[in-house]
Amino acid sequence: PWLCTMAALRGSVSRWAATLTTGRRHVRTLRRRPLEVLYPRSEGAAPGAEHRAGGPEQRWPAAGSPVPEPSPRQPGRPASLDGLSYERALPGDKRLAKVVTIVKSKKFRDQQGKILVEGRRLIIDALGAGALLQTLFFSTVDSLKELPLEKLKHVKLIKVKFEEIKMWSDLVTPQGAMGIFVRPDHSKMKYPSVQQEHTIPLFLIGDNIRDPGNLGTILRSAVAAGCSKVLLTKGCVDVWEPKVLRAGMGAHFRIPLISNLEWDVVPNYLTTSTRVHVADHSHWSAEKSVVPPKSHAASDQSWASPTRQTEEQESGTEDRERRFLLSLPEVEARCYHRTWAEGQTAVVIGGETHGLSLEALLLAQKMRGQRLYIPMIPGVDSLNSAMAASILLFEGRRQLLSSVANGNRTERT
Repeated sequence: PWLCTMAALRGSVSRWAATLTTGRRHVRTLRRRPLEVLYPRSEGAAPGAEHRAGGPEQRWPAAGSPVPEPSPRQPGRPASLDGLSYERALPGDKRLAKVVTIVKSKKFRDQQGKILVEGRRLIIDALGAGALLQTLFFSTVDSLKELPLEKLKHVKLIKVKFEEIKMWSDLVTPQGAMGIFVRPDHSKMKYPSVQQEHTIPLFLIGDNIRDPGNLGTILRSAVAAGCSKVLLTKGCVDVWEPKVLRAGMGAHFRIPLISNLEWDVVPNYLTTSTRVHVADHSHWSAEKSVVPPKSHAASDQSWASPTRQTEEQESGTEDRERRFLLSLPEVEARCYHRTWAEGQTAVVIGGETHGLSLEALLLAQKMRGQRLYIPMIPGVDSLNSAMAASILLFEGRRQLLSSVANGNRTERT
């Protein structure tokens, strides 16, 4: 019996080995057989005619070989309008998105010197003042015709879909035109002659104005009041930010703007006879603080009261810092409707968050200025900085024109 069992086992092993060998051969056959790709033939062509004619055989690239890169997207078909050539952007063109995203960054504006101007009116004002336009994105030919075509001869014009402009626009109702300008230099600008004819010796100085809407509104008021120039110190929002441009409604291109100034260089942009006043919402009286001695030893603290000495010894450094009272400059306070604008006059407007800086008060003290306040009913903390600036600037204009008129009347008599 065991001989029969061994024979049966030997037969099973032989059949299993045969099956395994056949499978291996089948796998080898699949691996060695080439993969052929069949391409559609043109009508009437016989199978294999291309190969018989010597044409190139199209096959997939071999494994491991580099895949050929697709050819770059070609620019859109060019077109022209009244002698101006422009380019039609193809679907998927990302140039507008890339440019707008970069130009909205303050870091890029400072490094590259580019600004974004949106809307027909602002673009016309910028071109009229001599600003250099490099690239213009527009949605329709009609929107392009609304611009001065004679000033677009050397500008790169790109026609895009209105949906793309709407996507990247900050306006509620986009006008279909966005321009990339070189950041204007006040010394090279050509401001409107009407504006120059009605200017008065009144200057505006911005101090820590950080709200874009407030700064734009203040610039509009400065232009309307006939100010000669605007000086903005460090700490103010970027004057060329898109939100400030929109709030300014073209004021950027009607008055010289000098921004990012240190306080020690501000007098360089003013004459020695200029009187610098500051807008102050509170009517306080300047008090001289007691100057502490240089030594902080207990024996040298006779200038402080015994109670205060005890508090400082108990609380440590924090209370020792409190004893150094801020010494505010002595600047006379005056109501805004009393006479303060005579000759060359400058007004400092502070931001709503931090108010006037100590440097502004020191400049007013140095240049014989005053603290101008606007009386309000009890319970009202302060006015909006743009509103206060408008009141003071137009009051200053009234006083300056009245002074000139009185001087002329005196000469006649």
